[in-house]
Amino acid sequence: MLAASNQFLLHQPLILSIDIGTSSVRAALYDANADLVPRMSVKFEYSFTAIADGGFEIDADVLLGHVTDAIDLVLKKSSRLKVEIGYVASCAFWHSLVGVDDRGKTTTSVLGWADRRSREYTTVLKERFDETETHNRTGAHFHSSFWPAKLLWLRKKNRAVFENTNRWLSFADYVSFHLTRSVSTSISMASATGIFDQQKSDWNPELLRYLKIKRSQLPEINGEERFNLAPNFARRWPRLKHSEWFPTIGDGAADNIGSGCLTKNKAALMVGTSAAMRVAYRGDAPANIPDGLWCYRIDRERVIIGGALSDGGNLYQWLKHRLHLPKNAEDEMRRRGAAAHGLTLMPFFFGERSTGYNESAKGSIAGLTSSHNAVDILQAAMESVAYRFAEIHDRLKTVASIKEIAASGGGLRDSPVWTQIIADVLGRDLLINDTQESSSRGAVLLALESVGKIENIEKLAAPHSTILAHHPKCHAVYKQAREQHHAAYKKCNEER
Repeated sequence: MLAASNQFLLHQPLILSIDIGTSSVRAALYDANADLVPRMSVKFEYSFTAIADGGFEIDADVLLGHVTDAIDLVLKKSSRLKVEIGYVASCAFWHSLVGVDDRGKTTTSVLGWADRRSREYTTVLKERFDETETHNRTGAHFHSSFWPAKLLWLRKKNRAVFENTNRWLSFADYVSFHLTRSVSTSISMASATGIFDQQKSDWNPELLRYLKIKRSQLPEINGEERFNLAPNFARRWPRLKHSEWFPTIGDGAADNIGSGCLTKNKAALMVGTSAAMRVAYRGDAPANIPDGLWCYRIDRERVIIGGALSDGGNLYQWLKHRLHLPKNAEDEMRRRGAAAHGLTLMPFFFGERSTGYNESAKGSIAGLTSSHNAVDILQAAMESVAYRFAEIHDRLKTVASIKEIAASGGGLRDSPVWTQIIADVLGRDLLINDTQESSSRGAVLLALESVGKIENIEKLAAPHSTILAHHPKCHAVYKQAREQHHAAYKKCNEER
């Protein structure tokens, strides 16, 4: 187990943690207690390019440059620490796809989870395969956020690119390829592609045949092997020359670990750029995965089940920019009653994933009149995201006995009102995680377990948190409002 100490263990090898998100990359140093070393963290912000036809992409080498710049800076900041950096642990966004040719040069940009240009091919996949059977096997619905639709789109619409691509990688794999020369991927990253068999922990041959992808075009699935830096980067970063690099895991998996949510009775709720609610546990994937949810893996022994929303902190920022929200918007919402605006909003401005996975879903606002203002719309948006969380929560309860919900993420830190709305809609008290970088810490904890510094991460004490109590009276109001939201959601789907 970890040593019980409040002191930073700077006499033991440190761990460099790298957290690659869709809006920023963070690099930080942790000690052998998985405590963040003070003032030894950096953050680089960036953004994917949203294209009118539904594209959501970023240049792979530009993003790789942000990652290496972050490592440069954290090493510079820590140059006076005469302590070995023994390990490098990392997490990154799931579902990304980038092609490379036989020289390792990119043939595509990094296509993110929100890239919807392949949406017409989800219908093709549904006609060819039994989606329920495939969902239970791969843990993924047919949707443009996953690899099958993207690969089919590239094959049909970008034939030259498809034929010129020697390997298909996630961006995390692309980083690993450049920094360590490893052409491999972690079980965690592979499990979220939509072409991975959750029961066998291997690529799904039936989908590969249909997509005309050879196994040799995919990275080798790596369960435990660690790597060292490639010579050129070992010269750039002498302090990391002998460090062991762990396979990158999905940021959602890392967040559950860092939040102490590794059993069926504790769920992690996160609002970052997007949003998600997840349960992780040691054991097998369910034979029948609840409709509308996904199921991936943390490693060979642990699965993670949940739902993801494309509208999270990005929706808050978009409304803030578009509506020129007043600075006192949060205070104004505090003074209002629950669902007091009379609006019905569908929070699919960035598309829909859980629970409907409807490629045609769009954001909408019903009931808008000249008497409404920007704060009304903001409140309706926040509440509608909470209603979607409630739907995920209900479906998760069919496979897990959730007793606690730990909430984290920049979107909730930026808006305490939103956090309260979610608690009131769910009718559940929330544990507000005091660990600001739960994903980064989660990657470190899994690495420490892998090298035997931690016996079992499930047995670790949960991070310190504060309890946010829900308001029963507000929950009663929201229960009725949620029924109205569900009726409108159902009607929208019937009209499409």
